[in-house]
Amino acid sequence: MSAVKQLKASARERVGKGAARAVRRQGRIPAVIYGLGEAPQPISLDFNETKRLIFAGGFLTTVFEIDVNGKKTRAIPRDYQLDPVKDMPLHVDFLRVTQDATVNVEVPVHFFNHEASPGLKRGGTLNVVRHTVELIVPVDAIPDSIDVDLTGREIGDSIHISAVKLPAGVKPVIQDRDFTIATLVAPSGLVAEEAEAAAAEAEEK
Repeated sequence: MSAVKQLKASARERVGKGAARAVRRQGRIPAVIYGLGEAPQPISLDFNETKRLIFAGGFLTTVFEIDVNGKKTRAIPRDYQLDPVKDMPLHVDFLRVTQDATVNVEVPVHFFNHEASPGLKRGGTLNVVRHTVELIVPVDAIPDSIDVDLTGREIGDSIHISAVKLPAGVKPVIQDRDFTIATLVAPSGLVAEEAEAAAAEAEEK
């Protein structure tokens, strides 16, 4: 679970494209905090710190306590924009949250115990269908990842969300079906060998 992180910000009086460009020229990133029935609050963030936080990973699943000129607001990033050419942050949207709130977040999927999978040992390939899963989670207990154990997995196995142990209070957004997270597929050489064997067996019959 990610801890609440502190983030310094400054209030912005002006909004709009021109004002946003002026903020960026000062080495800062325009942002906004919205939600909980309150008016949106335009803020600016330090460019270098924001860039570091975004590219460090887990930015959209981290709750921040944003200090705006001494007033602190708990919020979670909902979106950010990057320059399509320079890949630099341009804008960040934050959603205000209460301590007992639940939010929808995309959580990365991590796989472990590859060496304990007979299918992978035979040369099979792990075909990841979902690199992230959208979950409904308590805002104070957002998991860093969903961990999938590959122990005992054979070629042809499919790993569904029902096989994953989720933390208490956490559930997938998709609940009407047992969706697939990954499959173990045979290597192309093995597929060809099996096809040849099946053809030879058919001829013998």
